[in-house]
This record gives sequence, C-alpha cells and structure tokens, in this order.
Amino acid sequence: MKLQLSHRLSQYGIKDLCALTQGEHNDNLKEELYQLTLDSDRRVATNALWVFTHFSAVDNEWLYAKHDQLIDRCLNEQDATKLRLMLNLLLRQPYTEEDIRTDFIDYCLMRLTDPKSPYAVRALCIKLAYEQMKYWPELLKELRQTLNMISCEPLSPGLSSAWRQVMKKL
Repeated sequence: MKLQLSHRLSQYGIKDLCALTQGEHNDNLKEELYQLTLDSDRRVATNALWVFTHFSAVDNEWLYAKHDQLIDRCLNEQDATKLRLMLNLLLRQPYTEEDIRTDFIDYCLMRLTDPKSPYAVRALCIKLAYEQMKYWPELLKELRQTLNMISCEPLSPGLSSAWRQVMKKL
C-alpha cells in the first residue's frame, strides 16, 4: 500500500484503495492505511489522508474511534494540506454535547479569524466550530460575534460560502 501511496494518485487509484479497505472484514487494512497517514514521507501521508476523504459513509465510521487522535494531530499540524484533509475528516464525524473538546473549539475560533491561515482551513474551522458549539446558546452567540468580525474583511468565495451557511444556521 505504501508503494502505491508514494506516487501521484489518480481517481482510479483512490477508488482501488477504497475498495481494498472497504467493509468490516478489512479493518486491519484501514488501520494500515491510517498508520500511513503518520508516515514521514509527506506524499505517502497526504495520499493516505486523501484516500480517507473518499471513504463511503459506512467505512468512514471506522474513523470515529480516531476522533481524539485526529483532533490532537490537527492542533499540532504545520502542513496546510494535511491539516485541511484531517479537518475534512473531522467534519464528517458526529459531535455530541458529551464529546466536545474546548481546546478544539478554541483552535477553530483562532484559525477561522487568522488571516494567515489558508482559506480552506478557515472555512472548515467555521463549520467545525458550529458543529461543536451548536448545543450551547452562549457559545453560538460568541460564534456569531466572531463571524461578524471576519465579515468586514475580504473573503474568498469558499470562505464566504462557509460563512453564509453557518450564519443561516445561527
């Protein structure tokens, strides 16, 4: 699997890896793929993360057990591509009142207001902040204030779309 991930991946390559790892009987291959997201070779790690973003909804449930580990990795990740892919994976996971991490909420609020952060990361952080804060009216008020603050700056189309989507929910 590592050899395949060490080269440029096509849509067919991604579909092949998804098919190879699909189903509960292939959880060991999912784990192997996940371990490759930690590889020191940037291409291998990003390709492995990219494959996970193409998992079906059923196979994606396997990643729920990696929720806290993915958050910890996001908090420390310096590579924008890996960060964006991990945030995408986290956005596909459920958030309940019981499993909210305040350090990740703070991280999302910090990143969404950081003009130096890539637009895609900021847009994902807007959506993730909402998903985590939606259970508490006082936190939603804080999110609204934060979003109003960034509305004064020029926003990319993607960032503007994420902003509008969350503002509608607020």
